[in-house]
Amino acid sequence: MNELELHENVVKLTLLTRSFEQGGVRIDVLRGVNLSVAPGEIVALLGPSGSGKSTLLQAVGLLEGGFGGRIAICGMEATSLDSDERTTLRRDRIGFVYQFHHLLPDFSALENVVLPQLVAGKDRGEADARAGELLHALGLGQRVDHRPSQLSGGEQQRVAVARALANRPALVLADEPTGNLDEQTADKVLGQFLELVRGQGSAALVATHNERLAQSMDRVVRLHEGVLE
Repeated sequence: MNELELHENVVKLTLLTRSFEQGGVRIDVLRGVNLSVAPGEIVALLGPSGSGKSTLLQAVGLLEGGFGGRIAICGMEATSLDSDERTTLRRDRIGFVYQFHHLLPDFSALENVVLPQLVAGKDRGEADARAGELLHALGLGQRVDHRPSQLSGGEQQRVAVARALANRPALVLADEPTGNLDEQTADKVLGQFLELVRGQGSAALVATHNERLAQSMDRVVRLHEGVLE
């Protein structure tokens, strides 16, 4: 059995809450969110700007604290883990694609995809091969030695996709991954992203405000004023 299939849910959120104080006023960003994502399932998280999509992804990605409720990743209760354990879980199980690619400017496309693999303990030869495989699949076979400044916006975002998938994570989180691209490029990048995610059996939670793009995924959930509808 594939390791990604060992748990009934890759993600399970139970009564997830997040509040902030602003000017002495309490703002409830997430209000009792319940959500499960099955192995291999690609879920669109749809909602307008300010609805709490990014906050929800930060919670699932174990990127910050301050959340109420429960977060389970691959059967592990993340809220009971210490900081080092959360870091290890995030490194080994979760990949991220952001609206802005956040590539390292002094490294080539290949090196940007190799680095997270080295951090995870892979040897350089294996990491190079995996990075090359992903970049070729994304149509960047002739661009592997180029730095981000030498790549178009769409090419940079494809490198970011390759980086997120490099360690074959059980879960991929994407926050408006094509938000800065024109419609034609966005469609192409998203199509390649979904094909690769499905091909390696990962689950994905993709935040977007684009209804049309959301419909290309397995399931759509809607976040409105911190409540999942």
